[in-house]
Amino acid sequence: MSGASVVCEQLRKSFEGGRVRALEDISFRVDPGQLVALTGPSGCGKSTLLNLIGALDRPDAGSVSVDGQNLETIPHLGRYRAQTIGFVFQLHNLILTLTAAENVQVPMLGQGLGRQARQEKAHALLAEVGLAGRVHARPAVLSGGERQRVAIARALANDPRLLLADEPTAALDYDSGMQVIDLLQDVRERRGTTVLVVTNDEEVARRADETLRLRDGVIHSAEPRSVSA
Repeated sequence: MSGASVVCEQLRKSFEGGRVRALEDISFRVDPGQLVALTGPSGCGKSTLLNLIGALDRPDAGSVSVDGQNLETIPHLGRYRAQTIGFVFQLHNLILTLTAAENVQVPMLGQGLGRQARQEKAHALLAEVGLAGRVHARPAVLSGGERQRVAIARALANDPRLLLADEPTAALDYDSGMQVIDLLQDVRERRGTTVLVVTNDEEVARRADETLRLRDGVIHSAEPRSVSA
């Protein structure tokens, strides 16, 4: 499975009746299978941009196209998100009363898979993220890094072609954060998934194929990874 392409053209987004400008004339392209970091100071529009790409919000002007299809033309965005996009957030948002495997199965509900097929896929995904021995563990007994790994496995449950990660390492210590980024790189390399990650961590940004730096709602610079990085 190949990753999805993403094209943003002249995106604008504001809040509070136009008084707060979040994004202004944002244009860029992400090729299939790239890992791109979105970075910049707090409040510069990074998460807003990710929400527009993930069809969690709509722009005031401009367009977001995934594999050449303008998101504004998609009639059932919930179905589109379920079939095309995986989300990973700063807080893992796991259901505390469910086991790791049960959490991973949540996005599969209503997708036509039987119970055994869901269980088998959840166990395989947890093994993929290095948690084969933690399938029956509940979030309370998992470390922060382990919880985020479960969240990544859950994001992969429907085989998304585009993975959006919003500050996935911010709540983790350095070693756990680097393990999460290693995992995102591994997902990109093995699955071909396109990955966009919002981060304020320069070490994370250096690991990306390209870094888009935002400031005051505009792209200040676009930096490809150097050969030596």
